[in-house]
Amino acid sequence: MPRPAATRPGGRSSRVLAAIHTAVGELVGEGADKISFPVVAERAGVNPTTLYRRWPDVNALLEEVAVAALTRDGEAVPDTGTIEQDLTDWAQLIARDITRPQRIRYLRAMVAARIDLVAHCTVTEKRGEQAAQMVGRARERGEKTPTVPQILDHIIAPLYHHVVFALAVDDEYARRLVRDVLSMAR
Repeated sequence: MPRPAATRPGGRSSRVLAAIHTAVGELVGEGADKISFPVVAERAGVNPTTLYRRWPDVNALLEEVAVAALTRDGEAVPDTGTIEQDLTDWAQLIARDITRPQRIRYLRAMVAARIDLVAHCTVTEKRGEQAAQMVGRARERGEKTPTVPQILDHIIAPLYHHVVFALAVDDEYARRLVRDVLSMAR
């Protein structure tokens, strides 16, 4: 009787991926002029073919690393009991995170990696899922809520826009965005 294949959560491929992400982060953080698969491979201590097999090009790798850094997968969204406080806490957490120097570099690298229009944006999708959780809970409580697209367009987009273009972002700015979007609630 054949035995099921053993899986190694946190095994070698997980360590290799972490090393690649770290290498890209370091290179972006150092302001590297040219990031290439051979440069990333050398920094990560892996064979360049590892990168060529997994990503179609450097831009795809940069985007994956930026998305991982900018969305912090698995992060719980606030659940304070009101949509206003949930959105305020969430917007302020995002604002504080994406204004950290390393995050700014990731965000700008991701934007720079985009040449053509894309069918979807993983960062937007993940933020949309988070917004939908808060909106769903608020509706269950009977609160008036803005739509998820309104939240993305009037909270998330301005936060990221300000960071990309080196405009000021702070807690008060995040709070103002939330007040603005809540005025759209139905």
